[in-house]
Amino acid sequence: MTLYTVHDSPLGELLLTGEESAGGLALTSLSLPGQRGAPAVRTARRRDDRAFAAVTAQLDAYFAGRLTRFELPLAAAGSAFRQRVWRALEDIPYGITTTYGALAERLGVPRAEVRAVAAAVAANPLLIVRPCHRVIGADGSMRGYAAGVEHKVRLLTHEGALQPLPVG
Repeated sequence: MTLYTVHDSPLGELLLTGEESAGGLALTSLSLPGQRGAPAVRTARRRDDRAFAAVTAQLDAYFAGRLTRFELPLAAAGSAFRQRVWRALEDIPYGITTTYGALAERLGVPRAEVRAVAAAVAANPLLIVRPCHRVIGADGSMRGYAAGVEHKVRLLTHEGALQPLPVG
């Protein structure tokens, strides 16, 4: 059965969906406010805040600066290629950025197919948990982020990969 919950965060209200089975809950998506292509909650889904207790505890620890790597059962749907790219995202260390080209190289994807890697990164349904925000342009630019570049900048600043902008 597909379940969902909403969870307050420094980025706004997060929408989490998951599949419940005898073995527990596997997270299928995590979306941020204003995200392009975010899943809509359908009436066929049931809200169950308790089922997401482990997920929300890890998110709270991440935003409090106490967690640098998520350890959760994941079950996001995607092609074999997308799954491969998404698993590679999990290997990008907290507070470190990489480029789409470097990610493609690490996956053994030919240079001519970097756009396919970028498209797979953009299709990541598990924002924050699978840290696609850590992938930036070769020139250091903050390339697209499904929830908006401003959220990408906030996450990278939170992790120390970017310096906070001076106020004034």
